Amino acid sequence: MHAHPPEHRIDEDTRSAVLAELAALLPASALLVDFEDLKPYECDGLTAYRQLPMAVALPADEAQAVAVLRACHRHGVPVVARGAGTGLSGGATPVNDGVVLSLARFMRILEVDPLARTARVQPGVRNTAISEAAAPFGLYYAPDPSSQIACTIGGNVAENSGGVHCLKYGLTVHNILKLRVALIDGEIVEIGGDALDGPGYDLLAVMVGSEGMLGVVLEATVKLTPKPQVAQVVMASFDDVIKAGNAVADIIAAGIIPAGLEMMDKPATAAVEDFVHAGYDLSAEAILLAESDGTPEEVAEEIAAMRAVLEKAGARELRVSQNEAERLKFWAGRKAAFPAVGRITPDYLCMDGTIPRKHLAHVLTEIARLAQRYGLRCANVFHAGDGNLHPLIMFDASVPDELERATELGSRILELSVDVGGTITGEHGVGIEKVQQMCVQFSREELEAFHALKEAFDPKRLLNPGKAVPTPRRCSEYRLTGSAK
Repeated sequence: MHAHPPEHRIDEDTRSAVLAELAALLPASALLVDFEDLKPYECDGLTAYRQLPMAVALPADEAQAVAVLRACHRHGVPVVARGAGTGLSGGATPVNDGVVLSLARFMRILEVDPLARTARVQPGVRNTAISEAAAPFGLYYAPDPSSQIACTIGGNVAENSGGVHCLKYGLTVHNILKLRVALIDGEIVEIGGDALDGPGYDLLAVMVGSEGMLGVVLEATVKLTPKPQVAQVVMASFDDVIKAGNAVADIIAAGIIPAGLEMMDKPATAAVEDFVHAGYDLSAEAILLAESDGTPEEVAEEIAAMRAVLEKAGARELRVSQNEAERLKFWAGRKAAFPAVGRITPDYLCMDGTIPRKHLAHVLTEIARLAQRYGLRCANVFHAGDGNLHPLIMFDASVPDELERATELGSRILELSVDVGGTITGEHGVGIEKVQQMCVQFSREELEAFHALKEAFDPKRLLNPGKAVPTPRRCSEYRLTGSAK
């Protein structure tokens, strides 16, 4: 396999000393060390790779979290911060002789300011909970990853999460104003500010998407967006995946920026329809969901413009949501794609490359060819508007070599994304899953610059080690053999 859980060895004296210090800092219920208690923390949403940590710390407040970091820093023990564990790239996979720092108890919404249109929240607050708290003021939090009912804002910051409405409203990085962060030595820093911009380097953009390798988020100030008066979705059916892919580029080329623009191929819609009953056209080779929101006049005009583009692009059927319930039903299908596919296969890998929109049709064709070559099924769902691909590679880990083939297929898809001018991730992060493909995406000099940035924040390399940025030696091995150990 191309990915391996990170390893770090400490001696028995260090292990005993750090566990004793943590036991003195935390209540017994907030320090997990027994096998059965550690087992739920052995992986995140990427279940193909599992490893038990030495301990799990569950601090109740900032002081306890900082004390845990200081103790681990003193003893040279790695720390992996963890939110809800819904990540899909192995970013929260434990280090074997390390501590998992769970922020699950940091669940308070500290302030909602409707005049400034901001909310100040702790990292364990669920994505959806922010919108629920802001709803009485006619506001909501725009980033909406499919896991939003469970995923937390701290994890969203770590991975720079997006969602089906990121085309118009942006990713997490576009919706964060300020972060309160603990460094590995326990120092607290505030990054960003209440204004739209601040002096100095843009460290906020460095921290968002840094996958827990630079600091631990203790608090976030997020932007809130006014709820649109009206929203409608056009569902377009196509008898050809290439036509659907070209239609995406045509919509953007026409100067239309939909609130959401999503694509699903036939295997994906079949899985979803049986699960959610969203009313999808099961005979179509691909469907597009294109949403418009704003005032009634804006929506009517944009829906008409999108219909015209879609008809010209070869859509064989168009349906427009007639009420809010139907709109939510259309989106419920797309957001349930991952669990829906989980019902029809023992295991799957969810990939996450991003490509220029103009190459969407070519990449879809090539993914189908690669899946056939590796003898595996693949369902495709996309944030088509910004070119973020989510091929779902289905396999059975109990069958010899199927996980190996699925991993290899995923690697080829990511490298295909790079070949056409794209990137190996759009929102799921690199974690351990894509660390080898960083060797394809970036040069040795670029990777060394990433390591220098890491060292500036974490000189001892204790925060989430072994993730996201490979060593030059590891890349040399990968480039020579195609698989790094």
